[in-house]
Amino acid sequence: MKDYRLGEVPLHVLKGISFDIERGDFVSIMGPSGSGKSTLMNILGCLDTPTSGSYCLDGIDIGNLDRDQLAEIRNRKIGFVFQQFNLLARTTAAENVELPLMYTDISARERHERAKTALVAVGLGERADHQPSQLSGGQQQRVAIARALVNNPSILLADEPTGALDSRTGLEIMAIFQGLNQTKGLTVIVVTHDPDIAQYSNRSLHFKDGKLRLDEKHSRRDATRDLEDMRPEQEEEETVQS
Repeated sequence: MKDYRLGEVPLHVLKGISFDIERGDFVSIMGPSGSGKSTLMNILGCLDTPTSGSYCLDGIDIGNLDRDQLAEIRNRKIGFVFQQFNLLARTTAAENVELPLMYTDISARERHERAKTALVAVGLGERADHQPSQLSGGQQQRVAIARALVNNPSILLADEPTGALDSRTGLEIMAIFQGLNQTKGLTVIVVTHDPDIAQYSNRSLHFKDGKLRLDEKHSRRDATRDLEDMRPEQEEEETVQS
């Protein structure tokens, strides 16, 4: 459970939920505004701890960790991707990707190499020296994904990662996530309100009023195939509308 207090009144945000996520799974977390999905993501990402009950990550109960230990877990095991990219405007793509490594004892040379490798993994190897203003929204999100990957995490947590993107670019991002999940065995957890995006995961958790209402496994759509099948006129229409 997760509670907050408004004065003397407790606000029950998450209520008695229980589920397991296996290593290498691809899960979407869905629900309307106020359903508790963002609070859940904060707990899964070790940004917050439950009020009662436990959350175990790789056998470690995060509720027993102090702030520094939580930060270490986040830095070693979890990569974050957000809707608004959160890139530093006056730094290059490579420098943005290197940021999580600044809190480690990794040498400058290795930081550069790992940033380059992460950018290549998301198809931006040739854009390493570009600043965010020189990149499209989709390319900026790819930089954000590369930044999330640079510490070789075991879990990728993405909060509405396609919310600020057009349909085709959103598909490109989901194709990257599927590729990372399939080739690297990365556990991917995507928070989304879009049922179309959830189709690219293989399991959906539906929340409402702080409770887990539905936990369903399903066959997932292939984002790469859907990109190939997208009609040119559909792309042109979306470009004109944007």
